[in-house]
Amino acid sequence: MSIVTPVSGYAGFHMFKNLPIGVFDSGIGGLSVLYEIQQLLPHESLLYLADCRYIPYGEKSSAFILKRSRLAAEFFRKQNAKVFVIACNTATIAAVSDLRQDYPKWPLVGMEPAIKPAAAATRSCVVGILATTSTLQSAKFTTLLNRFATDMRVITQPCPGLVELIETGDLNSATLLQMLHGYLRPLLSEGCDTIILGCTHYFFLKPLLAQILPRDIIIIDTGPAVALQLKHLLNEHDLLLASGNPKSVQFWTSGNVDHLRNILPILWKSPGVLNSFNL
Repeated sequence: MSIVTPVSGYAGFHMFKNLPIGVFDSGIGGLSVLYEIQQLLPHESLLYLADCRYIPYGEKSSAFILKRSRLAAEFFRKQNAKVFVIACNTATIAAVSDLRQDYPKWPLVGMEPAIKPAAAATRSCVVGILATTSTLQSAKFTTLLNRFATDMRVITQPCPGLVELIETGDLNSATLLQMLHGYLRPLLSEGCDTIILGCTHYFFLKPLLAQILPRDIIIIDTGPAVALQLKHLLNEHDLLLASGNPKSVQFWTSGNVDHLRNILPILWKSPGVLNSFNL
């Protein structure tokens, strides 16, 4: 299959607008980003790759995550994806800079914890972040804090175990509830009035968080911002598909296809085509 590089030099060629958007995550957490993309860009063809065999990325080395991200990028290149969206905070931190060097003319969109909108939203100037250990320990996260958190106090909370439970479709068990209470307690005791969901998986906990947090606590996730950035990038490169019938999403997983088939009805209500990713 020939590989197309749809960049601004191809502006005006409608065939490139019809190419799909590739969305990548370590597992099913990126479905939260995929949802926001589909809502904002309903005419686009969407491809989703979940590297479930190696979940969670939060405990893997940066070198390993970069290797897997490069495999995902090559896969989407072969699918002629016009844009590559890394719907994973951990993978963005480990891989996005290298991938932009690998593919300088291929539009890439990554994730980052929503420090800036949290700074605008907080009233107490105390913000909490729920995230994976690797995200909180990264240089990129430190840079974001230094840039946007100068006038507020940020309480970080690593959340080992949450991703694994969400990957099983567990969104309200007693085990999950106990774990979540334990992670929220330090943030609330420090007076946080705004909590950032620093992992795409945590989006699926929003209904549970709404039940257990005080009503005045603001919850911020990054999915809508990523979708807006993607739309901006598509417009910039004249690649936005503004009309056409909505299409079924194509899904790939490096894990058990039957497991993903059982989870999708819980987290993704629309129909989709499931495939195996064997690399």
